[in-house]
Amino acid sequence: MKILIADKIQDSVAESLSDKGHVCTIDSSLTSDLLPGSITDHEVLVVRSTRVEVETIDKASDLKLIVRAGAGTNTIDKEYAAKKGIKVCNVPGANSIAVAELVMGLIISIDRKIPDNVHDLRQGIWSKKKYSAAKGIYGRNLGILGLGSIGLALAERAKAFGMNVFGVEKTSRSEESKTKISEVGITLFGSREELLKKCDVVSLHLPSVPETKNLVDENFLSQMNDGAILVNTSRGELVDENALIKAMNEKGIRVALDVYADEPGAGESEFKNQIGEHPNVYGTHHIGASTQQAQDAVAEGVIEVVETFANGGIINCVN
Repeated sequence: MKILIADKIQDSVAESLSDKGHVCTIDSSLTSDLLPGSITDHEVLVVRSTRVEVETIDKASDLKLIVRAGAGTNTIDKEYAAKKGIKVCNVPGANSIAVAELVMGLIISIDRKIPDNVHDLRQGIWSKKKYSAAKGIYGRNLGILGLGSIGLALAERAKAFGMNVFGVEKTSRSEESKTKISEVGITLFGSREELLKKCDVVSLHLPSVPETKNLVDENFLSQMNDGAILVNTSRGELVDENALIKAMNEKGIRVALDVYADEPGAGESEFKNQIGEHPNVYGTHHIGASTQQAQDAVAEGVIEVVETFANGGIINCVN
């Protein structure tokens, strides 16, 4: 098959697929605007963050499979692809540990003000008294909204730190998921409102869909405790940033973000917004899934998806 890899991804993907007889073209410079002119007669398209929109799908005369090298598929027009008979597959779970590790790092960093410690020390400032005021995270309550593979990986690590972990009951959970939740020791509330009122830290692990857009709004934030911590490493669209700024100013809400509603699509760019510059925010650069371990796992997953398809099967199809 002819395969276009339109994002930066492990070299092992193209090497392995080429060894199996496929023809691979790699162009990590392609943007969503340039992609329609490059898809031509390729049968498989592999992307990470590049958007795959209607125009690209219309220009893809031979396209049969789109592979998202990661879990979230909100950047791909899955419904339109389905209408054109194009399968969209992802690689779920491969980056779960990496994201969970980042969340734990952010929670501890906020509690101990680690970035501020480092900054002051580099400026020649010694502030032991100022930075000795941390509460610690042992015994504190962590609420996880979204108990998929990442949420469960986070719960396991938070439990190891002695945190109490909470989620929200759902009738649609599989028996496997229910068993895992029980094994990890997650307590489930009947509503999100109960969780928000109970927890010192709330971490979001939900997909970007119409139902979750601006989920974190004034009403959501009003139910959080003063001084509580909100963590978002999923999608920027989940948060109403104006409402969050107001809550930080009025309720002392502290925030850890790895994603932003208007973040740049490029790997390097100027990025100025009120959220990133707010003193209550500890922000990273959408790096949740960017460990070497996670990228190796994603690469293996992409190869498995493509090879399964080439052999007449289909795995991880989301449309």
